[in-house]
Amino acid sequence: MDRPLYLLNPYLKEFEATVTKADRTYVTLDQTAFYPNAGGQPFDKGVMERLSDHKVFGVVYVGKFDGTISHEVDQIGLQVGDKVSCRIDWSRRYLFMRYHTASHILSHVIHKETGALITGSQIAEDKCRNDFSLEDFNREQIYSFSDKANEIVRKGLNVKLYFLSREEVVKDPSLIMLAKGMSPDIKEFRIVEIEGFDRQACGGCHVRNTSEIGKIHIKEIENKGKNNRRVYFTVG
Repeated sequence: MDRPLYLLNPYLKEFEATVTKADRTYVTLDQTAFYPNAGGQPFDKGVMERLSDHKVFGVVYVGKFDGTISHEVDQIGLQVGDKVSCRIDWSRRYLFMRYHTASHILSHVIHKETGALITGSQIAEDKCRNDFSLEDFNREQIYSFSDKANEIVRKGLNVKLYFLSREEVVKDPSLIMLAKGMSPDIKEFRIVEIEGFDRQACGGCHVRNTSEIGKIHIKEIENKGKNNRRVYFTVG
């Protein structure tokens, strides 16, 4: 597939597909909206229902290997050519979407205030963490960043998704806030734009409007060594 379905429509909860490869419990499809474990966002869970007999297979893991998205199901039985109706565990996915957009907002606030770049990020069901190349370990200042982030949430800014070529991204370094920079293998970048606030290259799933996030709460801050600060937060 050229582009997974979640890239331009992260709100797609159900879709139909055809099995293109099956190796016991590992299945690839001709198209998919299941998000693979990548970029700090966890994989989607859900089900595949075989249309020929309505047998249901649970999707327990999704990963991307050599550019191919592979789905691990909870039992063998799917064969090449099987038509399946797929449903994503929406409550899990939507929580991760809210976390991911919140992560962009908080990261942009911290970058704007301090110049710090992102050195790591990981979303979980109970919290999210962002790591920053932040020189000063000022707890009071870091906690204050949540107030500025929540101002953006309350504004209800729309979030747009679109693609730019590598040449276009190179011309605008602000599109890459990762300390490690961008992979030399990527030729086209998916851009997440929070209108009037931030644009970042990102392949993850995001909400349509910042108001969907809920309030951002910074819960814990850790000093992880020289110029490395870890911020844990929740949304709700």
